[in-house]
Amino acid sequence: MTFSRTKALAAAVLTVATLTAVALPAGPPAAAEGLAEIPPSSPACVRSDPAADPRAREVLDIARQVQRELDLNAVLLRVSVDGNEIVTGALGESMTGVAAEPAMHFRAGSMAFPFFGIVLLQLAEEGRIGLDDPIAPWLPDVPHADEITLRMLGDTTSGLADYVTDQGFLDALTADPFRQWTPEELVGISTSHPFWYRPGTNWSYSHANFVLLGAALEKITGTRLDHLLEQRIFEPLGLRRTVNRFTPDLPAPVLHAFTTGRGRYEESTFWNPSWTTAPGAVLATDICDFGRSIEAVGTGALLSPESFRTQLNPGTVGLPGPADGCPEDVCLLQTEARHFGLGVIVSDGWILSNPSFSGYAAIEAYQPDTRLAVAVSTTTGCASPDGNTAQEVAARIVERLAPDHPLQVL
Repeated sequence: MTFSRTKALAAAVLTVATLTAVALPAGPPAAAEGLAEIPPSSPACVRSDPAADPRAREVLDIARQVQRELDLNAVLLRVSVDGNEIVTGALGESMTGVAAEPAMHFRAGSMAFPFFGIVLLQLAEEGRIGLDDPIAPWLPDVPHADEITLRMLGDTTSGLADYVTDQGFLDALTADPFRQWTPEELVGISTSHPFWYRPGTNWSYSHANFVLLGAALEKITGTRLDHLLEQRIFEPLGLRRTVNRFTPDLPAPVLHAFTTGRGRYEESTFWNPSWTTAPGAVLATDICDFGRSIEAVGTGALLSPESFRTQLNPGTVGLPGPADGCPEDVCLLQTEARHFGLGVIVSDGWILSNPSFSGYAAIEAYQPDTRLAVAVSTTTGCASPDGNTAQEVAARIVERLAPDHPLQVL
């Protein structure tokens, strides 16, 4: 089961004027506005001493082997057990002549989606919403707003088409990867297509669900999404180096990315990520915060035990397979072993997220039985294969450290 950013990009400009208009928060009026820079007093994310743990050198050797095999420019990694570091490291180069460092920031993409689920469940715990409340009071212009519930947005069972499967969108993204996309444009692309199935009757990954869920969380709380995540997630977890950006900028130091997605090998570090999710949740992070975040998500640190169980299984397990009109690579059969929760992937006992964006790839995974947390971020070379290369690094590390709990993300 693959829950990653689209691999295909092509070339023409999409006209969005004819798409269905859905009224959504447009983000802050000043594009440069956002969270403050990382405080100077924040502890640095640095390489650990490989001699400090006998497993550390083995992990680094495994990562180097995969780096060579997949022609990766850089590999950042952090591995811990029960919150105790085994190794934090960085291999390769950010760009020519510049060594990769653990403190370098990279695009975190779907790292935000488990946070959406946590905030939604916190609001339910506080009695401010019910998970099965229709979205109509907050997003009345969305088609079928009286049928789509908050839960359906969080577990992606709304039936909304995924705008990244729209060829016009892909053509426009290829033609201008620096374009600033608005929530209205993105949701409009999805709603210009028929629903893939009746809301709540199947499962499919759709970015539109999270664009809408971010807007709904803002409406429910009256708080801008970036501030909401800061207050409810980043501050409680001490994620001082995880930041939102309303522009393509990244906080220094930067892990540079490169891709062959447009037919030639080129730098993609500052391609505009505005299309990836709701404004206010376009995150950048470093490998230390990335590892800490999955430890918190995987242990339910910010939720009651009941809410944590709901995040891991919101009731979508056992839904049928692909519906008519729903692409097979995004409408997949969910099983008890492998399914999507509220913003998280559950795969053979692992709780994880696997963001991928234009030359950046990453995975954060937590195994509750062993308390093993693995966080990996990679950037690609000109001969790297398609797909999320960080997953291969993580899988090989897990094979060594937890052979009875293989990590597979299909």
